[in-house]
Amino acid sequence: MKPEPSMSKPMVSAGETKEDSPPLLAAGRLDGGMRAWSTLIGGLCVTTVTFGYANAFGVYQDTYTRSHTASASNVSWIGSTQLFFLHAMGLVAGKLLDMGYFRYTNVVGSVIFVFSLFMVSLAHPDKYYQVYLSQGVGLGIGAGLLYVPALAVQAHHWRKRRAFAMGVVVTGSSIGGIVFPIMLNQLLQSSVSFGWSVRATAFLVLGLLVLANVLMSDNPSIKEETQKPSVVSILTDLPYMLANFGVFLIDWGIFFPYFYLQLFAVLHGVDANVAFYSLAIMNAAAIPGRIIPGILADYYGPFNIIVPSIAINATLIFALFGVKTDAGTIVFAILFGFSSGSFLTLCGPCLAALARRPDEVGIRFGIAFFIAAFGAFTGTPINGAILGSTFAWPRSIIFSGVSIIVGLACVIVTRQMLVNRRGTQLV
Repeated sequence: MKPEPSMSKPMVSAGETKEDSPPLLAAGRLDGGMRAWSTLIGGLCVTTVTFGYANAFGVYQDTYTRSHTASASNVSWIGSTQLFFLHAMGLVAGKLLDMGYFRYTNVVGSVIFVFSLFMVSLAHPDKYYQVYLSQGVGLGIGAGLLYVPALAVQAHHWRKRRAFAMGVVVTGSSIGGIVFPIMLNQLLQSSVSFGWSVRATAFLVLGLLVLANVLMSDNPSIKEETQKPSVVSILTDLPYMLANFGVFLIDWGIFFPYFYLQLFAVLHGVDANVAFYSLAIMNAAAIPGRIIPGILADYYGPFNIIVPSIAINATLIFALFGVKTDAGTIVFAILFGFSSGSFLTLCGPCLAALARRPDEVGIRFGIAFFIAAFGAFTGTPINGAILGSTFAWPRSIIFSGVSIIVGLACVIVTRQMLVNRRGTQLV
């Protein structure tokens, strides 16, 4: 174990000048130790069952749409509501983290999430309101109380390797996006009923959340004797708010493949096995996409890595115009999984880089995820409405691609503002 940096020579991560480096961060136990690593593993379990399960909604989208539960647009409202609460509840959960209620928030969120998933297993697939309330609202609220604190608390344990740590934690959403779609598709294709297919995933979720609650902890030593975060100053921080608006627009487009790729492949005559495994392939490719950019961000700055990642995402969305074969579907799933995983991972380190003090990380995460929630909430239903009953894919592709490009422009301007503020290109 390497000795921790002393107070006389504080380590400065990419994107930080010595003047910006909060002295209290160096005083806590950071970048190692049992508490830090166990919190990282616990956070990995949380993202596996929260965002990971949300990434598996493409299976439900395909199942509900083809079983005529509702139109494609109405079905997507279930998944987008789940994503909305997953992000929006971060405003409450982030504040509770800053107030020191991290463990209580985890327990309550875990109970709500597991209970709601069992309610999904009892719901009738042809009863839209039952599925919407249990899967959209219930799972979303439970996930929202868990996801943002599990990510933001890593900033209380890690500094020099913060982007790497957050990247590893968010990798759980890819792991869940591999396990749950395969598990659900295999069970639904066999003689297992819809209810028991969902219940099987619920028991797995229960075990992972119990483990997460045992492993994770806060690091209150870095927040002692600090000033109370000013919400007004955060809301008037122009680079921070511009970045939030950019992510809102990107969320309009980036979840389109996660919801519709399986259905897109099926309706374009792609082999059924390739179509059913497309979500798992995409999430598997996201694993290196979440880890490698995180490592690079610790050296070159998170904004310097997220900008090309967003540009690649936009390019790949437009590439869907040419995806018509089995091979094309697989290649798209791999490339988009890597690039979208990079973007979703680097959002956290970018938010942490915009924070002025460690005790305001939670509230900044909460506000940012609350704003982004509206993008995740409305994006896929808009795509569903644009698709219509005739499945007009070109219109949805253009809408998603253009949204990401405009969001990219906002992030580029934010990066330049941060460069001017910090006096370094490593942001």
